[in-house]
Amino acid sequence: VNGNPSQYKITLSGTVKSPKLNFDPPFLILMPVPLDVETEADLSIIPQDYLRPSQIRVELPEVELEDGNRIYPFSVQYPEGQDIVLSSDGKNNQLICHISFRSSKPVSFLGNMCFTDEEEN
Repeated sequence: VNGNPSQYKITLSGTVKSPKLNFDPPFLILMPVPLDVETEADLSIIPQDYLRPSQIRVELPEVELEDGNRIYPFSVQYPEGQDIVLSSDGKNNQLICHISFRSSKPVSFLGNMCFTDEEEN
């Protein structure tokens, strides 16, 4: 620049993409089962636009029974881990999430599981 900054102009432009998670299937219906029998399903989590490694977390819903007691009948496992990593081609690898439900009391539930990363995306 040599003391004359007006001689050079640089224009920068860009697009900021927020990381997000997509799911396949987008919603999950678990089969009705007898009491104390587990029902389960696998869900693919497809991370997009993550530029650095992160880890998936899930907030499991609490279910209120007819007698007023509260239970957590859902459990989640990640058979291949819950870390979001970049592949060699710059894309994020998908994760498998194994969701199961078991209750010793009669219950029907419709609700959300909230999946987030370390930065609450």
